[in-house]
Amino acid sequence: MRAVRTRQAPAPGGHYSQAIVAGEAIYVAGSGPFDAATHALVGGTIEAQTAQTLRNIDAILRAAGAGLADVVKVTVYLKRMSDFARMDAAYRRFFPGPPPARTTV
Repeated sequence: MRAVRTRQAPAPGGHYSQAIVAGEAIYVAGSGPFDAATHALVGGTIEAQTAQTLRNIDAILRAAGAGLADVVKVTVYLKRMSDFARMDAAYRRFFPGPPPARTTV
């Protein structure tokens, strides 16, 4: 088991790793739409926030030796379910197919 750390994604806000590699699996901690350098919230729209979050996750995966094409499961937390269609449209650009399994809460 090894911890993953990259400056290309925001540093953890507490005592946890950005990701852990265990065998052939990579477990990525929850991420949000924050700038890696400033930790400032990025984007005023759900589309911009979805894109920034997925760029952060991609950076973490790349530091672990993988990428978004290797993702098998995603959990998305939305503040407003009314944003679902717009989030989904932005999300699709990062997972052109076949998309990973996903739960949206």
